[in-house]
Amino acid sequence: MKAVLCKQYGPPESLVIEELPSPVPGPGEVVVSVKAASVNFPDFLIIQNKYQFKPPLPFSPGSELSGVVKEVGAGVSDVRPGDRVIAFTTYGAFAEEVKTEALRLLPLPEKMDFITGAAFLLTYATSDHALRDRGALRAGETLLVLGAAGGVGLAAIEIGKALGARVIACASTEDKLAVCREHGADATINYATEELRERVKALTEGRGVDVVYDAVGGPYTEPAFRSLAWRGRLLVVGFAAGEIPKLPLNLALLKGAAVVGVFWGDFARREPKAFAESVRQLARWYAEGRLRPHVSQTLPLERAAEAIQLLASRKAKGKIVLTTAA
Repeated sequence: MKAVLCKQYGPPESLVIEELPSPVPGPGEVVVSVKAASVNFPDFLIIQNKYQFKPPLPFSPGSELSGVVKEVGAGVSDVRPGDRVIAFTTYGAFAEEVKTEALRLLPLPEKMDFITGAAFLLTYATSDHALRDRGALRAGETLLVLGAAGGVGLAAIEIGKALGARVIACASTEDKLAVCREHGADATINYATEELRERVKALTEGRGVDVVYDAVGGPYTEPAFRSLAWRGRLLVVGFAAGEIPKLPLNLALLKGAAVVGVFWGDFARREPKAFAESVRQLARWYAEGRLRPHVSQTLPLERAAEAIQLLASRKAKGKIVLTTAA
């Protein structure tokens, strides 16, 4: 089977494609024939040795896939060969076949295709954990989404609307903001041409926003933090801009505000019951048509390096999905 391999840490162009033996499942494991795998920002970090998980070399990047169960190991009874599944793997998904723990599988919803399935779980589950659990976003509140045209950003817009919030979406180009409006944003800010704080003041009549969803970091975090209303919450989701910002914490005191970390991977591992409830809620919203994953491009597995580079350069809108010939 073909696999994309990181054999030495470096940029996306250092990745190679090689033929490898098919994996064999051990106890509690399954092998999945991959139909599609989505690209996420951690894939860019992990191949440079900049992510919190550091798999031994060589390894395949890719943390999210959909496919069909090919084989199960001893002790696996919840899934069978032929089952359509979604899997979250941390790494290893950019291959035609993947071995993973059975606990990392979820059934692919009946009316969901493989490309949508590969683009669904990580972005929506991250944003649901952020907004409902960590941010306690409520109906009638105002949500500000930074990097709103990315995968997690669009998911945050849709979940914010499902919860009854007013959503202000921020992005760097007008075409990205158009996608945000298509997914339900009530108002938009182009932070390449508009001053973020002044625009938030105008849109909220000086009150500020209740929750900031920040997957970007860099120069946008502090002005967004300053735009919080009383008892506001800044959700620290990621640092796509590359820079980890430093905040003047006196602002948290003056606003009665909270800076809240969002680490979905550990949440899913440490709190399986809460994670399962989150997945059930997302499935309900998807069935109701409230959640519509935006896949801007599909590319063959062999073009994984190009896909990662597109995401890293912040040229992608929504998700990029790799497909296999399997």
